[in-house]
Amino acid sequence: MSETSLRASEASLRASDADRDRVADILRDAFAEGRLTTEEHSERLDGVYAAKTVGELEPFVRDLPAGRSSATAPASAAHTYAPDHSGENPNLVGILGGAERKGRWRVGHRINAVAIMGGVVIDLTNATFTAPELVINCTAIMGGIEIKVPENVTLRGGGVVGIMGGSDIRAQESADPGALVRVTGFAFWGGVEAKPKAGKRLKPRGSAELGD
Repeated sequence: MSETSLRASEASLRASDADRDRVADILRDAFAEGRLTTEEHSERLDGVYAAKTVGELEPFVRDLPAGRSSATAPASAAHTYAPDHSGENPNLVGILGGAERKGRWRVGHRINAVAIMGGVVIDLTNATFTAPELVINCTAIMGGIEIKVPENVTLRGGGVVGIMGGSDIRAQESADPGALVRVTGFAFWGGVEAKPKAGKRLKPRGSAELGD
């Protein structure tokens, strides 16, 4: 098979969450470098998460240095864990408004949260974790993202970049063999806050209910 045919075949593959997340990371870095305006970043991000194939992702980063060689290369299927596919991996978007996810629900291995002149609240205190690691990718532009987790999960947040904004991640290492929540992304004139909620505990995987 020729190189052209191989690239065409790869472009027709169905895009995975990892493919979309990789392109979203390229857009985030380009915005931080001043290559994209706020409006361009928002429009392209909407398109990325609506893309069905790997080839549909390429135009969003075609004019960016980091996107020329990586947009149509499918992400590796390998993970540090094997996620339970019954969990939700939602995209929560608050633009000039709010978005919230709370209550009893089954959370997967990734959440994408975007707050543009608005707010997003992610309450995991009554959620059932279906994977050992949950990555929350945040984009806060003149808005805020608030994350609440059970008090016995490991919370890490060294991956949030602040540009005239900031993050307040109350990192902790849990002695319990529960889930790991990792917060990444960036805040531009905005903020990302993540903290454990006292009295809310995650039961071992496989439990039907969570502690009150």
